Amino acid sequence: MGFTPLAGTRAPVRVWTDPYAIEAQAARQLRNIGALPWVQGVAVMPDVHFGKGATVGSVIAMRQAVSPAAVGVDIGCGMSAVRTSLTAADLPDDLGPLRSAIEAAIPVGFAMRDHAVDPRRVRGLEQAGWDDFWRRFATLDRRVAQLETRAQRQLGTLGGGNHFIEVCLEQGGADDGRVWLMLHSGSRNIGKELAERHMAVARGLPHNVDLPDRDLAVFLAGTPEMDAYRRDLWWAQEYARRNRAVMLALLGQVVRDAFPRVGYDEPISCHHNYVAEERYDGVDVLVTRKGAIRAGAGDLGIIPGSMGTGSYIVRGRGNPDAYCSASHGAGRRMSRGQAKRTFSTDDLAAQTAGVECRKDAGVVDEIPGAYKDITEVMAQQEDLVEVVAHLKQVVCVKG
Repeated sequence: MGFTPLAGTRAPVRVWTDPYAIEAQAARQLRNIGALPWVQGVAVMPDVHFGKGATVGSVIAMRQAVSPAAVGVDIGCGMSAVRTSLTAADLPDDLGPLRSAIEAAIPVGFAMRDHAVDPRRVRGLEQAGWDDFWRRFATLDRRVAQLETRAQRQLGTLGGGNHFIEVCLEQGGADDGRVWLMLHSGSRNIGKELAERHMAVARGLPHNVDLPDRDLAVFLAGTPEMDAYRRDLWWAQEYARRNRAVMLALLGQVVRDAFPRVGYDEPISCHHNYVAEERYDGVDVLVTRKGAIRAGAGDLGIIPGSMGTGSYIVRGRGNPDAYCSASHGAGRRMSRGQAKRTFSTDDLAAQTAGVECRKDAGVVDEIPGAYKDITEVMAQQEDLVEVVAHLKQVVCVKG
């Protein structure tokens, strides 16, 4: 499809959707971002929608600065997936017991573990770096010191909202019917606490007084505030990555218990709320992806739809106009409150027909109808990624 420039901004804002279809609040946010003096450019993904400070579905390249709101409060949130040796023919007609086994192995919603995960007791989990990772907790913002036990007990837990665990079937091609395992989660409460604390610090800095939106407050390179944020940010991103790794290993064990002969390919993992140091047009920039994945040439990524529509495994095309990025999913087309007012549990049951999942009032806000059409989103970013596999869920676990 290619991009369309958003008019009226100082820095280039390139949009991979119809600019006139962007909600007014989100368009205002994009123009506010494009006006910031540190911004090199912005790439707007087709799943773009209103967020706190910065839109969800935006990629922002800044020179010598970073805005915590352009990362989001769930630092390191992202996706993991692995293809199995199983096929649809291996699965039982009743997938309820498999869903129950997953929910028993991996706490969901606000639940946490009774004790911290011991990596040595999780089959298939990387063993390197755990002691050093936890030692570095002592270097974080001193105000989160009392949260260490909670952070340890939440590692390997899903959370709620749009986080999920799925068993999916590949659609079409030579591997039609192949079973995939997939999950979506982030840095749990500790990432949120760190993000909110740093956002509050940024709003109080003198250089942010005259911004069009105080939630876009930035840290500047070479300052102690920037150093503290990046230290905590890197740790939270690693926590999110390890959180997904623990869950994927536990999920793999659940499936192995049910199907002892199962084999697994190499897992795929990608953040979609994070910061990276990158270089474009000869300029070193800090790239924040809030609701976007890196899609460098050859990079494998995961773009989910909703709990009834399926997902895509993709390979990046390395498009520099988009700062080598792509969307992180379908993106919401209505708020959670609006979804609850619009849809009923009957609607949820109809829209998730054929999927073993919750169909109660507690997840109506996650109904497929609250999200954009994932097929349209994919069509709008054909110059950013190529599709490797189209997946359709048959089990979906929500918190």
